[in-house]
Amino acid sequence: MKGFKKDLLIIFALVLLVAVLILGTDIQSVDEYYLTHIDDIGPDSETVTLSIRCDTVLANLDKLDPALREGGYVPEDGIIFPETKLVLREGDTVFDILSRATRYYRIQMEYQGADETALGTAYVEGLGNLYQFSCGEGSGWIFFVNGKRPSEGASHCKLADGDRIEWIYTCRFGADLPDHYQGVVK
Repeated sequence: MKGFKKDLLIIFALVLLVAVLILGTDIQSVDEYYLTHIDDIGPDSETVTLSIRCDTVLANLDKLDPALREGGYVPEDGIIFPETKLVLREGDTVFDILSRATRYYRIQMEYQGADETALGTAYVEGLGNLYQFSCGEGSGWIFFVNGKRPSEGASHCKLADGDRIEWIYTCRFGADLPDHYQGVVK
C-alpha cells in the first residue's frame, strides 16, 4: 500500500508539471507566429515593401459613396498604409503580404478566397472600407509589383527579396493613375 501511495504521488506531480508547462507555454500557429513577429527584420532578412493608397479618390469625391465621404474613411493625403518594409517568408505571394499586414496593422480588408473565384485566385474586394464601385463604375483595387501590373492574381504572384508592392485604388479603370502606370494597367 505504501508503494502505491508513492506511485500515485509521483503521477500527480508529473500531471501537475505537465499542466504547468502547457498552461505556461504560448502555443502559436505558424500564422500567429508570423503576425507577432511581422516586424522582426534582421540583417539577413529578405524583405519587401508594401503601400496602400487611395489618392485618386480625392479628385473624385463627388463620385464617392456619401457614407464613406461623411465617415472619414478616406485619409486626407490618400495614404491608407505608407510604404513599409516587411519580412518576406519563403513562398510568400502578394496576397500573403497584404493579408499579414492588414491583420497586424488592423486595416480593414475583405476578400473572396481563391476557391470562391472563377480565376482561382484571391480577389480583394475592399481595403480601408473602400470597395469596388465605391467611387463610381470604374473603381476598385489594383496592385503593382515593382511598378508593373502582374499577369497573375495576388494569391499566385510570388515575391522576391526587394520587391515593391503597391495597392492603388482607381476610380476610372486605371486611367486616373500617375503617368508611369499608364500602359501597364490591363
